[in-house]
Amino acid sequence: MLDGWARARIDPALDRAGSILARSGVTADAVTLAAFAAGLAAFVAIALEAYLSGLFLLLLSRICDGLDGAVARHTRKSDFGGYLDIVLDFAFYGLVPLGFVLADPSANAVAGAVLILSFYVNGASFLAYAVMAEKRGLSTDARGEKSLFFTTGLAEATETIAFFVAFCLFPQWFVVLAFVFAALCFYTAVSRIVIAARTFRN
Repeated sequence: MLDGWARARIDPALDRAGSILARSGVTADAVTLAAFAAGLAAFVAIALEAYLSGLFLLLLSRICDGLDGAVARHTRKSDFGGYLDIVLDFAFYGLVPLGFVLADPSANAVAGAVLILSFYVNGASFLAYAVMAEKRGLSTDARGEKSLFFTTGLAEATETIAFFVAFCLFPQWFVVLAFVFAALCFYTAVSRIVIAARTFRN
């Protein structure tokens, strides 16, 4: 829901930084891998209950995730680069709640499992829609230039990062926040199914 608002404010800075990295010889795939490495480090920090360190690392990961597309625009975009970005993004999104589950299994396991399930369902609705849209030759630039067809929704990347930040700042509220965000993700998946029914039945 907030991705369009956020992109309009951060994309110019990311584009400038991406241009500098591209001129320095840094590849988009390298930035994608760096983003995932920072995300993996965030997972370890969170699992060890070093929540502020985890917060710093997950924000670093998402900055790098925004930079890889900017670098690609100034060098060479590839289908593999877009594929790698999506796969590692989904891995990152699963690792953060898993970190909280490992930090306190007795308190966080059920909420974390429900949240990861909601990510799975929401991700499936997103990817399946993208496949059908590609099959029909549909395109959109609602979320900027992307490798896949991006459908908008209530729970997008900006909302996800906002909740991840809240998890790290208020780990004692993880259970409540996780259930709230899971509900938003399920709602987004259902709304996307409704849109798909209207779009693809003809």
